[in-house]
Amino acid sequence: MFDTKIAIIVREDLMSWQKLNVTAFLSGGLVGQNPDLLGERYQDGSGQSYSSLIIQPIIVLTTDDKGMAKIHNRAIGRDVEMGIYVEEMFVTGHDAANRATIAKCPTEDLKLVGIAMRADRKVVDKITKGAKMHQ
Repeated sequence: MFDTKIAIIVREDLMSWQKLNVTAFLSGGLVGQNPDLLGERYQDGSGQSYSSLIIQPIIVLTTDDKGMAKIHNRAIGRDVEMGIYVEEMFVTGHDAANRATIAKCPTEDLKLVGIAMRADRKVVDKITKGAKMHQ
């Protein structure tokens, strides 16, 4: 059992490939922000080595655009570090363009399609209240 909880919330109306893309990008950001999430390398019974994985389970939730805004505001209000992915990032081709896209948009106008966070379990539960498990 972990004291913290990792949640990735994706907007429910996205296409499957978009949900997977957003989840992958946000997972990478979590590890970048929390290097302690990266476990040891894996090795199979034949000695073949594999890359490390995140040591903690990740819950993936969905909600609509209003729910995304609520979760975003709750996280800001509780000063919880988060990663975000906005709709416009689907058409950018690199990290600098992604940052520029977000930089030109005021907080209240972000077209959020994904949010990732790691915080105290109870805090994450309160922030993500109303979102549903991804199916």
